[in-house]
Amino acid sequence: MRPLRALFSIAGLHPEAGGPTRSVVELCGALARAGAEVEIVSLHYGDATGAPVSLPPGVSVRFVDCSRAAARRAQWTPRFASVLRGRCASFGAEVLHDTGVWLLTNHAAARISRHRNLPRVVSPRGMLSGWALRHKGWKKRVAWWLYQRRDLQTAAALHATSRAEMESLRSLGLTRPIAVIPNGVELPPEPARAAVRPTEAVRTVLFLGRIHPVKGLLDLVEAWAAVRANGWRVVLAGGDESGHRAEVEAAIRAHRLEKNFEFAGAVSAEGRWALYREADLFVLPSRSENFGLVVAEALACGLPVITTRGTPWEELLTHRCGWWVEPNAAALADALRDALSRSDAERRQMGARGRELVRSRYTWSAAAAKMLAVYHWLLGRGPRPECVAVGGEARG
Repeated sequence: MRPLRALFSIAGLHPEAGGPTRSVVELCGALARAGAEVEIVSLHYGDATGAPVSLPPGVSVRFVDCSRAAARRAQWTPRFASVLRGRCASFGAEVLHDTGVWLLTNHAAARISRHRNLPRVVSPRGMLSGWALRHKGWKKRVAWWLYQRRDLQTAAALHATSRAEMESLRSLGLTRPIAVIPNGVELPPEPARAAVRPTEAVRTVLFLGRIHPVKGLLDLVEAWAAVRANGWRVVLAGGDESGHRAEVEAAIRAHRLEKNFEFAGAVSAEGRWALYREADLFVLPSRSENFGLVVAEALACGLPVITTRGTPWEELLTHRCGWWVEPNAAALADALRDALSRSDAERRQMGARGRELVRSRYTWSAAAAKMLAVYHWLLGRGPRPECVAVGGEARG
């Protein structure tokens, strides 16, 4: 039997797009290793956003030029639709897997899949959470009634990365089957990070992600102003989005914390693993995350994690590898006081439990196996997988 052919569509593969880009690329790589034929169709914004991320072996990409200023701002060029339509035919796609919502690239994928009678899986990647819906809300309300709700309701299946994301999709009245498949992370080889810090060494709290309002960095600055821990620094790594870094820097100056915070800027794949290895604690103060891939990466590197209930990481409590708190500055400050008061040995023990959690539950090979089972079910080649909920079911 010939390998299943999955065609992915996404608005961009540049690193600054954050978790969704890395999640799509890693999932495609894992699907290819599992024997599928995988291709991606993506916009390319030229030098304005830097080089796209590297693709794993077995995954090909067709880029559509979107480098003109107006097209780049809109994240759209009509040629995307023609290229995607052509690749559906030439590649012989059996499943079209679209990433994100709201953009014209997503609407084009919906139209093309309907016209070709091609099963379409949609991964919203957190873009339908309560916070995301409120951000620039009036535009999204218009888009919802014009096309977005219909496009989601005509998908063969939706993909949620957590039970919480599935529930948010159902709360919007979406009735399509939902596959709950968490993202994965590849475990770095041990030792993942330095085992012992000299007593006099400065310890590091790391944040890694987009510098964007949803990430809760203003709450982190306010929390650090309340804690003001000696012998610690906070490293903020990630690309700026919508000029939010200037707001964060202004808050740092207002609290006179310039010596406590460092901006590392956007980092490469190799650079991000080095940052994890050098850190002592990871923090993701987000208001909303559909999964929070950086949490899994930090745990894989043996770091204890502080994150909020805006993320689906209650397992930090049940596996005793971190703190899962309300998304506000006061709760973050309490968690930081507790985390920083622990000894290095205690934090390493928490990190070891977190690494075991990732090893046992969150690998890309497991995610790919579940996604392949979903594809085969949609094509009538297998039973409904356990991860798929239909109607009012609550699987995952």
